[in-house]
Amino acid sequence: MKDQINTLIRRIPKWALYIMAALYPVWLFYSGLTGGLGVDPVKAMEHALGKTGLQLIVLGLIVTPLRSLASVSLLPLRRVIGVVAFFYILLHFTVWLVLDVQIVTQVWADILKRPYVTVGMAGLLLLIPLALTSNTWSVRKLGPRWRKLHKLTYPAALLGVAHYLMQSRGFQYEPLIYVGVVIGLLAWRMAPRRARLARTS
Repeated sequence: MKDQINTLIRRIPKWALYIMAALYPVWLFYSGLTGGLGVDPVKAMEHALGKTGLQLIVLGLIVTPLRSLASVSLLPLRRVIGVVAFFYILLHFTVWLVLDVQIVTQVWADILKRPYVTVGMAGLLLLIPLALTSNTWSVRKLGPRWRKLHKLTYPAALLGVAHYLMQSRGFQYEPLIYVGVVIGLLAWRMAPRRARLARTS
C-alpha cells in the first residue's frame, strides 16, 4: 500500500500542481469581487493566503518525518510545496501592502510599531533566499551549503506561527495547534539521529 502511494506521488505532474496553486488566488480575488468573502474581502483574502502559505510551510517540514515514521515519501513534491508556500506568503504580503494599508509611510510605521507585522516581515525575508535557490542549478552550485541554507525553513516557520498567533484576536485553538506542531517538528529535527531511528524501529 505504501509503495502504491509513493508511486502515485511520483507520477503527479508538477505543472498541474502549479496551475492548481495559481488558480486559488484567482478564485479568492473573484470571490472578493462578487461578495463571496464577506463584508471585508481584503482582510479575508489576506488571511486566507497567509494561512494557506503557513500550512504549506508546515507540510514541507513534515515531509522528512513522514518518510521516516510512515515510509510515505512526499520528497518529489517538496520543491513544489515550498515554492507555492512562498508564492502565497508573498501574495499575503502584497494584499496587505497594496489593498489593506495602501499608504507607503504607514507600511513602514506598521513594520516598526506592530510586533506581529515585524515578526511576519522577518519570516518573509527568511523565505526569500529559500525561494531563490529552489532550483536544480542552485542545488548543484551550492552543494552541502544548500542544505544548511534551507534549514532557515524552521526559523521561518516559527516566525510564521508566531505572526499568526500574535495577530489572532482572543483565545483561539488553531494558532496554538500550529505552534505545537512546528515546535514538535523542530524538536524531532534536533533529536540525535540514533534516537530517531530507534523510535522508528
